[in-house]
Amino acid sequence: MVTADSLVNCPITIEDDRTGLSVETLRRALTDHLYYIQGKLPEHASRNDFYLALAFVVRDRLMPRWLYSKKNYLVPETRIVSYLSAEFLLGPHLENNLINLGIQDEVRQAVQESNLDYSALVDQEEEPGLGNGGLGRLAACYMDSLSSLEIPAIGYGIRYEFGIFDQDIRDGWQVEMTDKWLQFGNPWEIARPSFAVTVKLGGHTEPYVDNQGQYKVRWVPAQIVKGIPYDTPITGYKVNTVNTLRLWKSEAPESFDFQVFNVGDYYGAVDQKIVSENISKVLYPNDEQVQGKELRLMQQFFFVSCALQDMIRVHLTSGRRLNTFHEKFAVQLNDTHPAIGVAELMRLLIDEHDMAWDNAWNVTSRSFAFTNHTLLPEALEKWSVDLFGRILPRHLEIIYEINRRFLDQVRVKFMGDEGHLERLSLIDESGSRSVRMANLACVGSYSINGVAALHTELVKSTILKDFYELSPEKFNNKTNGVTPRRWLVQANPRLSNLISSKIGDSWIKHLHELQGLEQYADDSAFRHEWRQIKLSIKRDLAEHIQRRTGITVNPESMFDVLVKRIHEYKRQHLKVLHIITLYNRIKANPNADITPRTFIFGGKAAPGYTMAKLIIKFITSVGDVVNNDPDVRDRLKVVFLPDYNVTFGQRVYPAAELSEQISTAGKEASGTGNMKFSMNGALTIGTLDGANIEIREEVGAENFFLFGLKTPEVQELKANGYNPWDYYDSNDTLKAVLDLVAHGHFSHGDPQLFRPLLDNLLHHDPFLVLADYQAYIDCQDQVSAAYRDQDNWTRMSILNAARTGKFSSDRSISEYCEDIWKVKPLPVTVPEYDQSQAALKV
Repeated sequence: MVTADSLVNCPITIEDDRTGLSVETLRRALTDHLYYIQGKLPEHASRNDFYLALAFVVRDRLMPRWLYSKKNYLVPETRIVSYLSAEFLLGPHLENNLINLGIQDEVRQAVQESNLDYSALVDQEEEPGLGNGGLGRLAACYMDSLSSLEIPAIGYGIRYEFGIFDQDIRDGWQVEMTDKWLQFGNPWEIARPSFAVTVKLGGHTEPYVDNQGQYKVRWVPAQIVKGIPYDTPITGYKVNTVNTLRLWKSEAPESFDFQVFNVGDYYGAVDQKIVSENISKVLYPNDEQVQGKELRLMQQFFFVSCALQDMIRVHLTSGRRLNTFHEKFAVQLNDTHPAIGVAELMRLLIDEHDMAWDNAWNVTSRSFAFTNHTLLPEALEKWSVDLFGRILPRHLEIIYEINRRFLDQVRVKFMGDEGHLERLSLIDESGSRSVRMANLACVGSYSINGVAALHTELVKSTILKDFYELSPEKFNNKTNGVTPRRWLVQANPRLSNLISSKIGDSWIKHLHELQGLEQYADDSAFRHEWRQIKLSIKRDLAEHIQRRTGITVNPESMFDVLVKRIHEYKRQHLKVLHIITLYNRIKANPNADITPRTFIFGGKAAPGYTMAKLIIKFITSVGDVVNNDPDVRDRLKVVFLPDYNVTFGQRVYPAAELSEQISTAGKEASGTGNMKFSMNGALTIGTLDGANIEIREEVGAENFFLFGLKTPEVQELKANGYNPWDYYDSNDTLKAVLDLVAHGHFSHGDPQLFRPLLDNLLHHDPFLVLADYQAYIDCQDQVSAAYRDQDNWTRMSILNAARTGKFSSDRSISEYCEDIWKVKPLPVTVPEYDQSQAALKV
């Protein structure tokens, strides 16, 4: 019986609207944010208003974790990982944060009880397009894992106002459209103008002698830009750690010049604002060759200078001296884009903080670690000395001095060997002189790593061979990984739930526990469940394809998927030659027994990369013919899904059954799409390239379709004088395929449309498409035969997923922490919310 006394002795607990997790509290918080933040009544609110209100509800609930994680940064003994990357391809935040906070079910129920469509609100979020592809997405996965492993970390990059372009396909051609990801607001970021820094550009230097008689250099800039930090929380999975991604926006120190305005120059009065803001205006696509060189150098220096100044502020605020900077921060250079940091940290220490050169170099060379992401020599960044000196005159002087001291060491090591001096020099003296950013990164870093076992060995034996001979102890491998929270739990909830029903859910944090699935690979009931889930996901994708492209595809057909950045070395055109080969078989025998396939392509070509854009046109043109030829009778369908991004990947990876990883051996550094496909149960057809090698080792050679020349064979073939025409002339099947293209069958009778593509293949073929053609076709025939045995295919699919534990970004980050950064987890303690202590006390 309830009495008045019992009520007095049992105080009622009332949840706070900012932190409470009951459905009732979440609904009330959603309403409050709609009223007081969006300023809308429900009947007048748009879907975006409801999305923003929900996002703020979720942000409230991660805020205590974020604040106390930041508090740890200022503890003097805390060692912080600082991840410098020109790109962070994050993907949508809302659902990822719900999963990591462990509140997805409660929030979904609260939204539904508020008569709102949860899926529609999730889909409303505009994806930040702050990266081109693998490099930026890797950085995002690593930030997720750093938080999930409770490692104090800050990511530094650029807050591009316009991200990687949105892609549309018109008449089969790629059309680029502006990515206005900020147009409706970004609820996940918080501006921190009080932490703004200034960045110098251009001008000249002036030597002088200070009061102590020391030689000094003063940089007199032509332009000063202000960097404004915007912080985004990066949640860890079911831990209190919420790390910070700090992105920098460029602004003019003064937005409006009244003196210029007063003399009648109305446009000149705002010119400085426009020039300054251009620096963080737009993300450049990866494969642009010449355009925007000057602006890109300014972008790279801008965010690196902002980051290093910010790190120095944090270090000094924590009460430590600058000669221990390298003990506080482990600074990872994500490829060569942030390599200017080596010279900038030297400048800051010497010019701004009066540190002697030797002391400054000791700190600098013990602060940086360098990740190389390429095997293509042309992808190693170089800047002309003239351009570099015009934008960064002081840094050019510092680089010359670093180089002078470094080459003195090289002379001792390789006495009399001028070749080593030429190759190791930070300045390329051949032709027009240029600054080699990879060389700067190697000289100024204590660790140099590749991103797959083969890649690292090739780095040591090819593009950085001389540095390996000089300092072999610096080199190590860290095979890439991807976060299972994004790429399995969020992207594929149906499969994730099935897995958890059998082996529990701790695999989400410890991906090697997926091995527990192997015991079910021979369980017919489990295989049936697995197959039905895959079919339901394929049906969802088929509906999306119909809505997006108007193409009807058969969910019962094999979903054969090739989605990645469009580039000749990734060989999307080899895939198209396979499609035409199957098409020719059907035309020769309309009753041919062909395993039905839906070929799904996706990827963006850099606007200035003509051949890549022609490859997209080639894909869509072949699709137009194949999809509409009555002889094919829906046995083959070709789809190019536009606008490849993280959201796209979350939809496509779970539906794929065959993952195409067909780059020329020795060209792909690692690949991470190959990992995402395999993790979701797709089987791989691929070359021995990048991380394909390690995937094959893990899943078993019998569960991987291997074809093509190996790296030594590629090198030998090229060394002996590769002639692609020989392959064309000696292979009737290949000849028939290329002749059909040449005669205009896929271009409305126009023989010229694909002439550049054909000429390149027949007379140059730098990536050995024709050399690998027949091996690829033969391997694809094995794939078709294997797919007919659906029960065994499903068994192989289960084993692929079960054996991908190595490819978690958690494993990658653990190796970085132990071998390179020397950091350990630091759990974050968040005090319980207590209303009686809630009042502000200063």
